[in-house]
Amino acid sequence: MDYLNMKNQKVLPVVTELNVLLADYHVYYQKLRNFHWNILGKNFFDLHKKFEEMYNDTRLKIDEVAERIITLKYHPISKLSDYIEVSRIKESSPLLSDKEMVANIIDDHKILLEQLSKVVDRANKASDEGTIDLMGGYIRQLEKATWMLNAWSKDTKEELNTTFVE
Repeated sequence: MDYLNMKNQKVLPVVTELNVLLADYHVYYQKLRNFHWNILGKNFFDLHKKFEEMYNDTRLKIDEVAERIITLKYHPISKLSDYIEVSRIKESSPLLSDKEMVANIIDDHKILLEQLSKVVDRANKASDEGTIDLMGGYIRQLEKATWMLNAWSKDTKEELNTTFVE
């Protein structure tokens, strides 16, 4: 039964990129837990809570991505060794400062945003509206989280770009 009305040869590139995204999210998830457990210093309470919020959100995305792959009639990768091998996000030391942790996460967001764009590109070519819709929400949320982490890492005297001249 072909409930998707999509051809396998068009869906396979989407699934391949979704599996990379799944691997990226798994390594990212563990890194957030690492930082949540190991944060120290004056920003402990804020970042401990923020990292937990972020890894809980990522855990949901991991499940949604895996279920999207299954919806497309493929098995998601599911071995930790495969995640480490496939992911462009790398593990991190727990012995980082709060600013280093946040900078590390922002760097990971760049990788995730690149991978999300690849998924959208492949999904567009396959006319896979379900994947496009799912990824669009992820991109919007990740851009907002990146903006907030970036704002946290700035000096309060820094300013944003303006579109008007004073």
